Amino acid sequence: MKTVPFEQVILRGCGIDVHKDMVVATISGEGLKTETRSYKTFSSSLTELKEWLLSSGITHVAMESTGVYWKPVYKILECPDMKVWIVNARHIKYVPGHKTDKKDSAWICKLLLAGLLKPSYIPEREQRELRDLTRYRNKLIQHVSSEKNRIVRILEDCNIKLSSVVCSLDGVVANKLIDMLIDKGHVTMDDITCIYHKKLEASP
Repeated sequence: MKTVPFEQVILRGCGIDVHKDMVVATISGEGLKTETRSYKTFSSSLTELKEWLLSSGITHVAMESTGVYWKPVYKILECPDMKVWIVNARHIKYVPGHKTDKKDSAWICKLLLAGLLKPSYIPEREQRELRDLTRYRNKLIQHVSSEKNRIVRILEDCNIKLSSVVCSLDGVVANKLIDMLIDKGHVTMDDITCIYHKKLEASP
């Protein structure tokens, strides 16, 4: 069966096969001899990869969106002189036969040069960092909420109806009552009234 050669759309490109502890990169294109190199995923090694790509005149890089392993690679390779594409693994069809990392990276490079890969949308660095902070903040809020519910359940098990005398379990009054319970072991209605009066007096 006769094979049909790919038409080259991108002048110089690199295909990267990403793993947890290693990346395999293949470069090819106009004026370049096809070459494959392997690098560890330490920052220093990935910086060496970046320097190799830039010194080779690579303009486009493509890699699969493999779990979270692509993220540190993308972060280091990202620069104005080189477009780094993250590609959905389902859009890449490998060469039939034995699967090797060298073949994978070479195939990705070949598809990239032929213009057959479509990059996924990756937000700008500032937006990615903001997203990470927002996700972390939401996790903390959820954690605080679950801890509040746990405290309420513990108090209810001890027949302490804190939610019956305060409207907010994270307010000043609730915190003072909990502190008093820890210190004294019990709270009376006089204690509750006293705390409420002090809160009202402190209000502007």
